[in-house]
Amino acid sequence: MAMRVTVDKDLCIGAGQCVVTAPDVFDQDDDGLVELLTDTPGDGDAEAVRDAAHVCPARVISVEE
Repeated sequence: MAMRVTVDKDLCIGAGQCVVTAPDVFDQDDDGLVELLTDTPGDGDAEAVRDAAHVCPARVISVEE
C-alpha cells in the first residue's frame, strides 16, 4: 500500500520544518504556509515524510501507510 499524506493548512504556523526535512514533498506558499507537492510520495521519500510529520510543531501533517 502506498503512503498517503495530508496537511491541515488552516492550522499551519509556517515553521518550515517540513520543507527542510522533505523538500520533494512539501513547500511553503507566499504566506509561509505548507503546500503539499504530492500526496503520494515515493518510497524514497517515505522516511523523510515520517520525519517531517514528527518534527512539525503544529502537528498538521498526517501520514497513512
